[in-house]
Amino acid sequence: MATSDANVEIGHVTLVVRDLPAVGAFYESVLGLERIGGDTAEARYGVDGKVLVILKADPEARKSSRAEAGLFHTAFLLPDRADLGAWLNHAAEKGIRLDGASDHLVSEAVYLHDPEGNGIEIYRDRAREDWPRKDGMIAMVTDLLDLADVMAQARGPWRGAPKGSVIGHVHLQVGALDPAEPFYAETLGADVMARYPGANFHGWGGYHHHLATNIWNSRGAKERHQPVTGLAAVGLKADAEPLAAFREAYGDSVADPWGTRFTWSAK
Repeated sequence: MATSDANVEIGHVTLVVRDLPAVGAFYESVLGLERIGGDTAEARYGVDGKVLVILKADPEARKSSRAEAGLFHTAFLLPDRADLGAWLNHAAEKGIRLDGASDHLVSEAVYLHDPEGNGIEIYRDRAREDWPRKDGMIAMVTDLLDLADVMAQARGPWRGAPKGSVIGHVHLQVGALDPAEPFYAETLGADVMARYPGANFHGWGGYHHHLATNIWNSRGAKERHQPVTGLAAVGLKADAEPLAAFREAYGDSVADPWGTRFTWSAK
């Protein structure tokens, strides 16, 4: 199994959607991802040739509920604050509605959702040496973000997701934190980096979090069964040692207690 100091990160997410053209157009025009390939059944979007989002079309899939387990948001990490400022200027010009904006001390983030309700975070990290710590863990809060100050940092117009943009983390809804923690901390080997009322944050290699779980909307939720819209799988990228450990222990993939599947490939 993967160790907590292993070099593991999020590679991509796979989402099941009813209207592939509409959702795909959103990831291109709003997030600035490039269409890398696909057809009428599946489309892939990413940055600089690297796939970050796979959309699978299923017009008959049951629409997921906000109260069930699954995706809370996919978080797209931009290289620096100027990029976040450029995206915010783009959002203001295009009339893109935000669901929220927060300063988490370790990062600055804005929130929105795609046409089928899949949550999205766009953020930039502060330097690791500036991440506050308390009682041996990383301290995160939810403070107001000074949007105007971030927007003023833009060095030019938004021209699409810049090279170096990645999925920094995936935040999940689960039915309970107690069974979630051993899966994420032991099965996937991601340390508990922070705790928050109703949520845990897990990361590899000291990162504030690659994966998070919460019960804010989904307390008591049962396992999700396909076909249903929303998150189908999270693809992890791993160095040779953790990749071999994943494959030896679980084969090609493993699912958490609520049906979210994790796959892995080499970095």
